[in-house]
Amino acid sequence: MNPIGSFWTKLAHGFATDLIGADVCQIGYEGSDGVSIEIKNLNKSFGDNHVLKNINLSIKPGETCSIIGPSGTGKSVLLKHIVKLIDADSGQVLINGHDINETKDINKNLNFRYSMVFQSSALFNSLSVGENVGLWLREKRICGEVRIRRIIRENLERVGLAGKEEMQTAELSGGMKKRVAIARSLAMNPDLILYDEPTAELDPVASDHLAKVIMSLKEKVNLTTIIVSHDLSFALYLSDRVAMMHDGEIIVIGTPEEIKKSQNPIVRNFIYTTTKGIQEEKE
Repeated sequence: MNPIGSFWTKLAHGFATDLIGADVCQIGYEGSDGVSIEIKNLNKSFGDNHVLKNINLSIKPGETCSIIGPSGTGKSVLLKHIVKLIDADSGQVLINGHDINETKDINKNLNFRYSMVFQSSALFNSLSVGENVGLWLREKRICGEVRIRRIIRENLERVGLAGKEEMQTAELSGGMKKRVAIARSLAMNPDLILYDEPTAELDPVASDHLAKVIMSLKEKVNLTTIIVSHDLSFALYLSDRVAMMHDGEIIVIGTPEEIKKSQNPIVRNFIYTTTKGIQEEKE
């Protein structure tokens, strides 16, 4: 990468970093603990379309919970309520016991950090891989430049992209973009990470690699994880518990084994189809 071009790129994006920098971070950045989430009687309508209908869901600190179901059942809408991208018509979303609807800005006066991996990955094409991963740290002046570069390197290694800091986003495959987006989220050292359809537009090999990356993170990093997906195999592989949505409601919650053994006809119809590669066990 041209060092002069890199410098001006940083200026264009408002980076106020010391190019020599220090190996320090703001107080509180290093700590990370999974959060509890309690959703109570959540409702949301868009015009005459009642998208979320009295949603109730509890997620324990450090738990990986997947929200599954066919397209159009309200999964992504529910996810956006948890990070207050959408305001509820009624009901509560409590994170660590704090009702996020009581404040206009979720980023103020809360005792946790959250990050979201969007379906589109949402990388900045004008930035390199490393600059994308370090974006929040630099814009918020969380750490000195020496520490930021180390955080970037460590998180790219976590997702299997060691040494790719200088690559441009146009050079990345779809699976690599997803992993860069995860590394960017992890660089925030979040207590809560949310994935919106992480396997969308990925081939089976890339989906499998991504699942292994997330599983590895689950074993190494203490955070609460919520995954929204219609990819059943992906969700069952990664989750401690699974909640299935149908027509704006959560119709069943359980461990992957409990979900697979459910006698609910809607659940069974969703699970036991030949295209998803899950075969019902023979008696």
